[in-house]
Amino acid sequence: MAEKKISQGLKSALELGPVLLFFVAYLKMKEEVYLIGGTEYSGFIVVTALFVPLLLLSMGILWKLTGKLSRMQVLTAFMVIFFGGLTVYFNDEKFFKIKTTIVYGFFASMLGIGLLLKRSWLEYVMDDFLPLKPEGWMILTKRLTAMFAALAIANELVWRFMSTDAWVKIETFGFPAALFVFFMLQAGMLQRYSDEPEDAA
Repeated sequence: MAEKKISQGLKSALELGPVLLFFVAYLKMKEEVYLIGGTEYSGFIVVTALFVPLLLLSMGILWKLTGKLSRMQVLTAFMVIFFGGLTVYFNDEKFFKIKTTIVYGFFASMLGIGLLLKRSWLEYVMDDFLPLKPEGWMILTKRLTAMFAALAIANELVWRFMSTDAWVKIETFGFPAALFVFFMLQAGMLQRYSDEPEDAA
């Protein structure tokens, strides 16, 4: 299916909406305990159970409208389904918290393996919308590998040593903000190694 263009606002709403709704629902339900089928579930577990189908619905709409999902979106969805399912099945919130460590750790590992093979697998994923010279891709890949590894370690420290409240806030806003700042700091390097034609209008 050919990729179709949609407005950036709608795309952002579909990508970020489920996460923000998860955060809002958690704030409203975190103190509650729900008796379902004779088993007590915390608000966090119930919100997680609601988040999984909401994310799938959002991604389904995005795929229907654009005809395409990125590999990172597909992997993230798989992780959410798998670890969300474990969280609900075992009635244990740590599985959903570990998901973030595994996602960032997986990205760091895959990019790191590519670097060992002297290849930038990041270029394979992002080349369509970020044209860079080969040297630029290698620099960005090295830096992003380190960033993903740092985020994986940070998530482990947060969920193990801080409250669920703190983890939800950092997961929802802290880690995305850290990645945003990271890419802003790469602006000079990206411009220096840009592969855009100089006379492009």
